[in-house]
Amino acid sequence: MFEIPLFLIVAALVIFSTAIKVLPEWERGVVLRFGRFIGIRGPGLIILIPFIEKIIKVDIRTITMDIKPQDVISKDNISMQVDAVVYFRVVNPEDAITKVEDYYYATTQLAQTTMRSIVGQFLMDEILEHRDRVNLKIQEILDRSTDPWGVKVTSVELKQIDLPQEMKRAMAREAEAERERRAKIISAEGEVQRSQKLADASATLANSPAAMQLAYLQALTEVAGNKTNTIIFPLPLDILKPFLEKQK
Repeated sequence: MFEIPLFLIVAALVIFSTAIKVLPEWERGVVLRFGRFIGIRGPGLIILIPFIEKIIKVDIRTITMDIKPQDVISKDNISMQVDAVVYFRVVNPEDAITKVEDYYYATTQLAQTTMRSIVGQFLMDEILEHRDRVNLKIQEILDRSTDPWGVKVTSVELKQIDLPQEMKRAMAREAEAERERRAKIISAEGEVQRSQKLADASATLANSPAAMQLAYLQALTEVAGNKTNTIIFPLPLDILKPFLEKQK
């Protein structure tokens, strides 16, 4: 019986492993033949010509990339540290392999420099209050710059903004002063409304003696609720006037 040499079996297995590839749904294969690009294959079963064709796998899922804290000087010359997260994905595997050496590293470096440049164009208050504008501008510039590489930047989010301690204390004093100013304004507005209501009430009571008497008695009732106080009750002469007239 004819026996197959062991080295032939090993060679066949090596050839088979290099010729048959299986790519999952989230990967695409950039195929090179003698070093020249011939097409994109996948997902699924891929058959290559052994030792002639080569496949480079590219993940087309969205990639989350952290940008390390960067020292940034705002437009009003305030130093701060800013870090962010960038979401991007490969939309053209051919360009991602043939147009740039390492699309992930290139996108990382570009994101860092772009973030420093764009954040430096805004005032500190604008960065803190309108972070969405900063995010959108960084995303637009990154997306435009990475488009030749076959990379689509879908979102950029500033995560944390660290200010110097001196600036934090100054902002705290400013916030406290603002709260005091608002409290004084509210108190003044309350006094204005109170004076207006008192003026209206006095005008109403002046035109109605009976209402004046009722208000007087109501005030006595409220004071009499506290039994520890001694009340001196002034008797209005208008009440005694009918009795004095009868005696005449």
